[in-house]
Amino acid sequence: MSAFDAFPPSPVMLDVGGESLEITPIRVGEVPALIKAVRPFAGQLSAESDWLVLLAEHGESLLCALAVAARRERAWVERLSLDDAVRLAAALFEVNADFFVQRLAPAVQHAAARVNGRLSGATPSTASSAPGTASPTS
Repeated sequence: MSAFDAFPPSPVMLDVGGESLEITPIRVGEVPALIKAVRPFAGQLSAESDWLVLLAEHGESLLCALAVAARRERAWVERLSLDDAVRLAAALFEVNADFFVQRLAPAVQHAAARVNGRLSGATPSTASSAPGTASPTS
């Protein structure tokens, strides 16, 4: 870690919706609402996210996430042109990529795997099986 890693990132300025927004990383108080909004599509977030597909498949959740991360009312986000909404989503994701890709998406995928395992009757392994035991097969 260099000495410069301790400095907060510079805000990204974005002209969108007739305003100049200062895009900064999310704050701790915004995390619960953002996670709730992003959860339905967190597994689809990547550096190559197709924002139009996400909007088509998860529109309500994406609009909520944009409002939280942009620190604007949802009605403001809803009035944006499609081009502005895509530019806003890309800027918000870029500034918060570490949170979305390295923390949120893996956590949601891990939780989904645990739930799927429980629903299918499997139990997640915690350590190794007792030696010499085998499970019956059909």
